[in-house]
This record gives sequence, structure tokens and C-alpha cells, in this order.
Amino acid sequence: MYSFGWCRGIEDAEMLRRLGFDYIECTVTSLKLEDESEFTQILPKYMDSPLPVLAFNVFFPGGLRVVGPEVDTERVRRYVSKAASALNRIGARIVVVGSGSARNVPDGWGRDRAEEQFVQLLGWMGDEFDGTGVTVAIEPLNQKETNLIHRVSDAAAFARELNRRSIRVLADFYHMDEENEPLDTLVEHKDWLAHIHLADTGRLSPGTGQYPYPQFAESLKNAGYSGLISAECSLNHPEQELPRALDFMKNVFK
Repeated sequence: MYSFGWCRGIEDAEMLRRLGFDYIECTVTSLKLEDESEFTQILPKYMDSPLPVLAFNVFFPGGLRVVGPEVDTERVRRYVSKAASALNRIGARIVVVGSGSARNVPDGWGRDRAEEQFVQLLGWMGDEFDGTGVTVAIEPLNQKETNLIHRVSDAAAFARELNRRSIRVLADFYHMDEENEPLDTLVEHKDWLAHIHLADTGRLSPGTGQYPYPQFAESLKNAGYSGLISAECSLNHPEQELPRALDFMKNVFK
């Protein structure tokens, strides 16, 4: 049984509820975790949202590096700890670790060293998120957005190395298409799959382009996936496009 959501700001929760979505996916950075005053004011909007905030993305702000020589270990660990507490209070089920700029390997920094740092980060996240009911989903991003972890298979290799209950993988149809990753990777790595992001040609609404949705849906079915599916894409006319996209998603993933 799938649940359908959209990546939008919390101010759009009521609109998405009215249009029939199951949940909203917001950004971790919008919680302003490092500013206690702002965080205290913002948190009730998410806890009292008219539509459940079941997923979060954009985990780290761009200036908070997690690989390279500028990593501030104490700051990163404080941020992760506060995120785990906040998302648990909100009732989230998924938090996506994309944050391409934060994890980008700087020039002159060894890739092996960067991967060790990322594994260490995931270990800290496992420590904080285990037992909260929130699963951390590593997001592969195409090569235009980061130089570390481009494919579902890459993300699954990291998750497998950690082997933590709370560390899993996201499959984003847009990034898979950009990287020409075969759809059967969803079945191959089904044990690690925890979340789905959708878009279509031009990173626009599902159903408006040429992406092979029937094949994607079949692969997801064969993988035994039954969780959250969020659209993450641009909209020109939300009130018109959102209901059409929801109808399309429900039909193609029925």
C-alpha cells in the first residue's frame, strides 16, 4: 500500500490535504535547528500540521560540510542529534540525506578519506535515529549535483557497510534517469529501499513527460516496496498540476 506526498513548504500542507495527498515532505533546514529561538517558534507548525509531515529532505544546510578538511565534528553531531529529536517529536517516518554540496568531495581531498567521513556520519546518524521510528534514507544524486554517491547501488553499498536498522536508501526517478541507472536496480537492492522520489522529463510533474513510469512501477512492485512516494519537482500552476499528478501517481502505482 503506497502513500503519496509532495515536497513542499509547510505553508502548503492545507492545500495538499484538500487535494487528497496523504502527507507532505518538508526540508530539515526549514526547522532552523541551529537557532533555538526560531526553532521554538517554527516547530509547532510541523507538529500541528493539517497534513502529517511524514518525510523530510535537505538535511544539512549548504555551509555545514560533512566531508573534507572543514568538517566541524561537534557541530555536525549536535545538528544530527537535534534533528533526530525534532523529527521524532513531529512524527516523521523518513529523513533523506541528499545535501549534495555538504557531502561534495573538495578538490585535493582523497576519495577514500571522504568515504570514511561519510560512513562515520552515517554511524552518528544511526546512533541518534535508531529507536526513534525515523529511517535515514541515503539519496543518490546525479553528477551535476555532487561527486559522491550517484546511484542506488552506490547508496546501498554504504547502507550495507553500516548495516544499521535506521540506515536505508532512497531511489529518485529523476536522478536514476540522469545517471541511466537500470530500473531493475530497485529489485536488486530491494532490502535497502526505504523511500521514493518522483519527477518527469525536465524535472516536472509525474505524468507530464516521457519517463517510463509503467516500467518503474512494475520494478517497484517486484521489489515488494510499499512505503511513501513523494513527488519532488517544479510546478508552474500548483492548483492545476497537483491534482492531475496525484491522479496519475495513483493510477500508475495502483
